[in-house]
This record gives sequence, structure tokens and C-alpha cells, in this order.
Amino acid sequence: MEAAATLPLLLLLLLAAALPAPSHGWGVDGHLMVCQIAQGRLSGAAAAAVRDLLPSYAGNNLSSLCSWADDVKFRYPWSSPLHYIDTPDGLCNYSYDRDCKDEDGVKGRCVAGAINNYTTQLLTYGRSSAPQYNLTQALLFLSHFIGDIHQPLHVGFTSDRGGNTIDVHWYTRKTVLHHVWDANIIQTAEDDFYGDGVADYVDTLTKNITGEWSEQVPSWEECGKNQTACPDIYASESITAACDWAYKGVDQDSTLEDAYFSTRLPVVNLRLAQGGVRLAATLNRIFG
Repeated sequence: MEAAATLPLLLLLLLAAALPAPSHGWGVDGHLMVCQIAQGRLSGAAAAAVRDLLPSYAGNNLSSLCSWADDVKFRYPWSSPLHYIDTPDGLCNYSYDRDCKDEDGVKGRCVAGAINNYTTQLLTYGRSSAPQYNLTQALLFLSHFIGDIHQPLHVGFTSDRGGNTIDVHWYTRKTVLHHVWDANIIQTAEDDFYGDGVADYVDTLTKNITGEWSEQVPSWEECGKNQTACPDIYASESITAACDWAYKGVDQDSTLEDAYFSTRLPVVNLRLAQGGVRLAATLNRIFG
């Protein structure tokens, strides 16, 4: 266990609890679902490593800390650009060399670069009695960022900041398009189909992974060129989904209701499931 990391993490969580809760990535419930799916698919070695790296107060529950990376943005402002990728308006494609940079143009500072970085850090697990990196934080960042990169609007257009400047109404509630994909679609699905709960939602996604999606799952888990993580694939999928589904038919001040919800929910469900499967596959490759 990364004992030295436990106290700082606990203090950061206590400080974060005193602040207004941010809504980023998939939102709390989305990240929770990605991590619950992943933890149920870990190999024995990966499960043992995750248990070893998680702080004791997490109770071996990775999903309880899957939103940690959002909670600590105030403490680690350098981490904010690591949650997303801005792509050129209207191109609907992604290139690491072109797009993975922060607002100052620093290369590698995007969610794909962060996934590569924290994967590299975690590959040092067990190789030294004095770790070079804080591997507890690396695990939490990686788990969160693999969730983020599967949210289509985390790989969105530069001018609207991934839908953050597109004002819409979700039914009668004013929000922004990015938040619709972070949280509103998931929350509406919970309210309509799952009794406002996450457990049954996760159960449905898990059954789909072993059922109707089972033939696709091996391709989700694959990583080309003997790579440990494949964020460029996930980012390319997300910008395609953003163009085909998130942005499509939406203008400034659009009202999004049943037609939008019913056609976009399957996309959200697929991306949540893919995120969970791929997080598990990545951790299994890292830890053996």
C-alpha cells in the first residue's frame, strides 16, 4: 500500500467535501459505473494490486474514488487540461500530434497524454521498495481519465469547449450541452428505468457486456502494437460520437427532450460499458 499517499488523499477529500461538487467527465454516477464495471473484470493480480494501492478508507472499492480527479482540481490546477481534448471545429476527427496540447500549446497535456503518462507510472509497480511515483494517485487519475475519454464531448470542438458554451434546455431545466452528456442523460435514465439508483443500472450494463455486446467485447479490449493503453482509439471514437450524436441537431438554446434522450441513451450506455471494459483491460495489462 502507498502508505505515504493515504493521509494527503484523505485531507484532499475532506477539503473537497467542503466545496460545491463539480460536474465533469461522466459526473459522479457515470464514473462510479465505469469503475464498478472495471473492478468486476480484473484479473487476480490486477485486483490484488488495486487493493494494495487504494487507501484503506476506500474499503477496496475503486468506484468510491473514481471522481477523485475532479474533486482535486482546486488543489492541482495543473490537472484541469488533462480531462479533455479540444479538436478543430467541424473536422470530426482526432490526431494526437495536432490536438493533444493545453491552451498554452504544451504538447501531451490532454486526456490521451494523461492516460499514457499514468499508465507508464503504474508499470513501475512492484519494481522498487521506494517508488518513484505516487502510484495511488496514478491509479485514481488513470481510472478517472479512461472514463473521461469515453464521454464524447470530452473530445469536442475547440470553440464551444466541448459543448460547454452551448446553452440548452434539458426538458425544462436550463443547462449546457456538455452537462447533458456528463450527467443529465444518465440521471434521466436512472429516474425513468432504475428507481433513481446506480446498482440496477450497472447490473444492466454488465448483463449487456456478457450478452448482446459479448461478441464486440474482445475488440474493445484489444490494444494495437503491444500497447498497454490505447487512448487515441478511444478519443477518435468519442469525436465521431460527438459529431454523430451529441452535436447533431443541437443549436444554441435548443430544447432537448424525449426524442434526443431516447436516441442518445444507447450511445451513453455503450460508452460507459466500453470505458469499464477498457479500464479493466488496461489494469490487467499493467499488473499482469
